[in-house]
Amino acid sequence: MATWGKRHLEMTLTACRGPKVEFVSVTRMEGKKFPADFRMAEEDPYESLPTHSVPVHLAAGAAAGIVEHCVMFPFDSVKTRLQSLCPCPETKCPTPVHSLWSIVKREGWLRPLRGVNAVAMGAGPAHALYFTVYEKTKGFLTNNTAGHANTWAYGASAVVSTLIHDAVMNPAEVVKQRMQMRFSPYSGSLECARCIYRREGLVAFYRSYTTQLAMNVPFQTVHFIAYEFFQQILNPSHAYDPSSHLIAGGAAGGLAAAVTTPLDCIKTVLNTQQRPEMQAAGGVGGQANTTVLLKATTGYRGFVEALRTIYNVRGIGGFACGLQARVLFQVPATGLSWSVYEFAKFLLGFSEGHSA
Repeated sequence: MATWGKRHLEMTLTACRGPKVEFVSVTRMEGKKFPADFRMAEEDPYESLPTHSVPVHLAAGAAAGIVEHCVMFPFDSVKTRLQSLCPCPETKCPTPVHSLWSIVKREGWLRPLRGVNAVAMGAGPAHALYFTVYEKTKGFLTNNTAGHANTWAYGASAVVSTLIHDAVMNPAEVVKQRMQMRFSPYSGSLECARCIYRREGLVAFYRSYTTQLAMNVPFQTVHFIAYEFFQQILNPSHAYDPSSHLIAGGAAGGLAAAVTTPLDCIKTVLNTQQRPEMQAAGGVGGQANTTVLLKATTGYRGFVEALRTIYNVRGIGGFACGLQARVLFQVPATGLSWSVYEFAKFLLGFSEGHSA
């Protein structure tokens, strides 16, 4: 300590640093305090969290995936029925809401939820890997920076994450869509999976994989680029901001869904393996249609055959079937997915940081 004389001050500088504040206390030698200049340095707790941790991304991604696919699942059921080639009354309804009400009136309140357990079981691990791979690839390609200059890096990261996601999710999608059909003969998702495997083999679960990739690669590329673009506008600091995550996620999901609906129609036809003649062959009663579905052993073998059939049966408009239902499903589902993901990262990363 240096002494400067009676009239001079003795300065004791004490730096107290925490996660939020940094201050300097200044005292006089005589013990009389005077107003001290001090600096309040507030760090954004979200930006300083160790959210690069793989377990955090895995847990947050799993939670986001389950919420995304389950919350708006009834409208996904409507979309599947509209896109399948086996005619159903929902095709005559003016809006997806009317279609959903039509299903409920004819088949009961729980019917639109058939297959939700299959998609939940697939969405958890698929989205855990999906978000983790995206975050790690994005961090590597952008050197952990953000901005419009990184657009192509976001797109490339989306492609890599989609390859992993679809490999895990495709079997669940097949089971889910078979369960969603009007005359689905299966009592549950496990029975459906066993029947598909016995009658069609393992290849049935990946028959639509290339089509799924052809749809999801552009879907996720548009989705992630749009999300990062909207985030840069609404939340340039990339701090934890629930409203910006919800709005950016919903807008990005709706845009990507609209652009890729034609490919989604082809994927649905490959997954459901239903033909237009099933309605006529099955008659009016549900039992007859169930018999036809169980006896059907041949179907569409690939992308080109499904595309040609849709065009022959429905024309060019057949590739827009389910557009409203798909967008209505994706906007809130994707918005909620990003909200849950970012909140889980915030919560888990905060806990991880304080336990370290």
